[in-house]
Amino acid sequence: MPFVPTDPLGIDELLAPEDLAIRDTVRGWAADRVLPHIAGWYESGELPGIRELARELGALGALGMSLEGYGCAGASAVQYGLACLELEAADSGIRSLVSVQGSLAMYAIWKYGSEEQKQRWLPGMAAGELIGCFGLTEPDVGSDPAAMRTYAKRDGTDWVLNGRKMWITNGSVAAVAVVWAQTDEGIRGFAVPTGSAGFSAPEIKHKWSLRASVTSELVMDDVRLPADAVLPGVTGLKGPLGCLSHARYGIIWGAMGAARASFEAALDYARTREQFGKPIGGFQLTQAKLADMALELHKGILLAHHLGRRMDAGTLRPEQISFGKLNNVREAIDICRTARTVLGANGISLEYPVMRHATNLESVLTYEGTVEMHQLVLGKALTGLDAFR
Repeated sequence: MPFVPTDPLGIDELLAPEDLAIRDTVRGWAADRVLPHIAGWYESGELPGIRELARELGALGALGMSLEGYGCAGASAVQYGLACLELEAADSGIRSLVSVQGSLAMYAIWKYGSEEQKQRWLPGMAAGELIGCFGLTEPDVGSDPAAMRTYAKRDGTDWVLNGRKMWITNGSVAAVAVVWAQTDEGIRGFAVPTGSAGFSAPEIKHKWSLRASVTSELVMDDVRLPADAVLPGVTGLKGPLGCLSHARYGIIWGAMGAARASFEAALDYARTREQFGKPIGGFQLTQAKLADMALELHKGILLAHHLGRRMDAGTLRPEQISFGKLNNVREAIDICRTARTVLGANGISLEYPVMRHATNLESVLTYEGTVEMHQLVLGKALTGLDAFR
């Protein structure tokens, strides 16, 4: 078998024909609908046509992709991971749109919601007709969600919700917000129609990362909700943390998409850019950089594939998800930074994807579990000692 630079370890041989078909379909959609425009969207700090993009992603089956029923595709974890990789190879903001919709908002309703809530929200969300968001992080509470201040109190048969959530993807365009709040009986989740009186979602501007993504604050001032707005299937932090595990899994794959796009840009540039009379790819130092980038890229994809098989088998543990997110996002950032050095001054230009991916990954590194939190998760698993407090 010949050596294939784009697949040096032969990972494609681990994939079934239907896996490859899904990957190629998502890659083709991203090439047609995102890549021609993404530099302009990023530069202007907007994601125009997000509702149309959501409907197209729904038609692809990419929203709630690994969920069963209610119009969802019922795809495997590996197939969902491959879709995340291709979407983030276009831009982290596009993968975030899909991840928050499917792995956070839809998953919370699918896993913990009533049948009535599932029927009300999930079919429209799977089709991309309704966009959802997930409200956990607060202005003063990030890695310690147990300290959240958002509170819901019973008032007769209703709930009255007050609080703030921060850095919420899709918030300003969502039809439903899954909001986690303290209650007298513990932390509960609520499916909040965003048209409710007292609810607002001002968009956050002036970002240097995830610029082609809708990021918002959620503001809840005496939002009155009926009794059936609460998600009945869970009480306590295990609810939102279970959703985060599902979303972090997609990041493990997605980060390798950003890394792949940056590596391919550097490889192509090294083959054509000439200095001292020959392509820079012919110099030892450049080849060393390319070899090291390829090494970490394909190791990361192998890790994602292994964890995907474990998820499909029902044996994937949260600590293993932390292992994957910690490694793959950290290595993806390093690949982007190294690729930038290969491109030299051109590496900072939006004509190439490298700096855009590098700045996006700075957000991916932090959200859904910072480096430090995942290190402590693994430290506790390794030692049996809790260092969180």
